[in-house]
Amino acid sequence: MLSEEIVKAVEKVKPSIVNVSTVKMVYEFFFYAFPVHGVGSGIVVDEEGLFLTNHHVIRGSDRIQASFSDGLMTEGRVVGADPSLDIALIKVDDAGLKPAELGDSDTLRVGEIVIAVGNPLGLAGEPTVTMGVVSALDRQIVSRDLFFPELIQTDAAINPGNSGGPLVNLKGEVVAVNTAVIPFAQGISFAIPISSIKPLIESFKKYGRMVKPWLGVKSIDVNKQIANYYSLGVDYGALVVEVSPRSPAERAGLRPGDVVTMIDGKPVKSSASLVRELRRKSVGQRIELLIYRGYSRYVASPVLEEAGFQTLG
Repeated sequence: MLSEEIVKAVEKVKPSIVNVSTVKMVYEFFFYAFPVHGVGSGIVVDEEGLFLTNHHVIRGSDRIQASFSDGLMTEGRVVGADPSLDIALIKVDDAGLKPAELGDSDTLRVGEIVIAVGNPLGLAGEPTVTMGVVSALDRQIVSRDLFFPELIQTDAAINPGNSGGPLVNLKGEVVAVNTAVIPFAQGISFAIPISSIKPLIESFKKYGRMVKPWLGVKSIDVNKQIANYYSLGVDYGALVVEVSPRSPAERAGLRPGDVVTMIDGKPVKSSASLVRELRRKSVGQRIELLIYRGYSRYVASPVLEEAGFQTLG
């Protein structure tokens, strides 16, 4: 029965939920200081004390306190962050935590049932649960500081305090991290696909820090109007408008005017899809790009390098 599947999924992920409390000291006139408290949720990703949350949950905090399902309460410290993806990794000095099982968000389908688990409003007690469906995939949100090319939209209720908590499937696998809600709308919430986050976790375990790959291009979407105006060979893909000097892209021969249409056999329909696929790669990995230059096409094979977190391409 569906209800039994939901119960089992929740029971599987609950031991991996973290209640995150933060304190930030704010200074007013005459240097009077007072604490501002915040709340959020997190997901244990390693039994040695590593958990995941949203960067906006811990941004600017002077103190981070983590509470776990077994009653443990301890201090945490930020060991890695990607503000552009709104992701932070927190470390606590306690072992024996139960990590969540991370799923594959690339297999999600619109209409699939998902469950949001977290600590809304910082309420005491066990994590709370809401349920909904995947309403849409690859939603884009652009703000002054963030660029999300592939958010998952869901109608599962996500309330203040749920940020950083998991969105799970009926197998109890984490498929996304809850991050935002539209306050003036009904049933519109967003989550970051776990497939974009897993490479950052793996890089931390390998290098002791979060690293992400860099190609070294800026691009825009190709459409029929742009294709006709510039006499491009295709009317889709990512049109390269800038190539960074001494970048992997430059060394591989890419130049402005090239159109990237495929990466490692996967179609690139837009600039956002190029960013999405690059986020799933690793530093030092050689990738294969199918490029259109006018009406000719060729294959470029750059080796990705480590990027600063301000770089998306």
